Amino acid sequence: MPSTWDRIRDEFPTLHQQVNGHPLVYLDNAATTQKPRAVMTALDRFYERDNSNVHRGLHALSMRATDAYEGARARVARFVNAAAPEEIIFTRGTTESINLVAASWGGANLAKGDVILLTEMEHHSNLVPWQLVARRTGAALRYLPVTGDEGLLDLSALDRLLTPEVKVFAFTHVSNTLATINPVAELCARARKAGAVTVVDAAQSIGHMPVDVRAMGCDFLAFSGHKMAGVTGIGALFGRRALLESMPPWQGGGGMISSVDFHESRWKPPPERFEAGTPNFGDAVALGAACDFLDSLGREAIRQHDGALAKMAYERLAELPGIRLLGPRGERGGLVSFAFRDIHAHDVVTFADEDGIALRGGHHCNQPLMKRLGLTSTARASFYVYNEEREIDALVASMRRTLKFFGSAD
Repeated sequence: MPSTWDRIRDEFPTLHQQVNGHPLVYLDNAATTQKPRAVMTALDRFYERDNSNVHRGLHALSMRATDAYEGARARVARFVNAAAPEEIIFTRGTTESINLVAASWGGANLAKGDVILLTEMEHHSNLVPWQLVARRTGAALRYLPVTGDEGLLDLSALDRLLTPEVKVFAFTHVSNTLATINPVAELCARARKAGAVTVVDAAQSIGHMPVDVRAMGCDFLAFSGHKMAGVTGIGALFGRRALLESMPPWQGGGGMISSVDFHESRWKPPPERFEAGTPNFGDAVALGAACDFLDSLGREAIRQHDGALAKMAYERLAELPGIRLLGPRGERGGLVSFAFRDIHAHDVVTFADEDGIALRGGHHCNQPLMKRLGLTSTARASFYVYNEEREIDALVASMRRTLKFFGSAD
């Protein structure tokens, strides 16, 4: 890590502004992270110099663009330790990646009598696509429960739920509401032993800690660039090559075919098979730059920094009256979700905004989990490489002001 966090903050221009007369305290990183100069520069440089469509052109710009695009694929493969670049498919993000797996692999492999195993803490992006494919194929949905406010998976129920009928087990690496870090390698090993394919939602882990698909032993892993200091509209799906080669196309069009006649077509091998049309090549280059930036900081150092801030925020917020904190008391991902008795989360984040603090309030695309916990919404503070301890001080002071306004202070 650089010697001072101020040097890291200098790389993020958006942070250097005031909101409502206060210095911006950006604590909405689980929704999207800010972008460093290195990523924006890479994107600008590509469009200024190399902009051209990829793969089919023989002129200099097209060949440079193709090299940059495929270079970004190879960079992302190294970032997650995939066995080869061909195991990386560029998508719009986590949601599209999971939809691709559910529609293509699920549509070809699931049938009535089969079971899709999920967990109660899943984001809608790892829930709704499976509901859709279950409706189309007749497969059933099954859920691994969560253990109350502490937010851990009830692993004691896994043997009972992970039966031979389970064909796929899809689960999050880090919960976007609970901050629970799930034991991915263990879950994948148990699923593999039961004959189930695994799909890991890495949206909340990819930019915050080392992610190694071979160490995890997962079959698929999905993530978004904008949650790892990259830009919006780009993400990736890792898939084991043998599985990708067995899957039919999800979308049809140019670029994904080897030949076409009036009655049938033949497909290219992965990853091209799953990248119909003109790809988002500029943002893919920016994603490669984000990988470079995060590795220059050190992903283990990022994990320690973000986790320490989240633990500190949990402990400081726990001192406030009438607060309900969600997620583990010990090791956690870089966020804290909380609710006050008789104060709606939207009021909490509105008061925080008056103090220049960006929080997120709502159900966080976790409506089934909220119902399971007896809540409608929470406020969420989420941290990243540029956040500092003084910003937790500002958060706690703002929450005390909110409690005082609503007559809930000590």
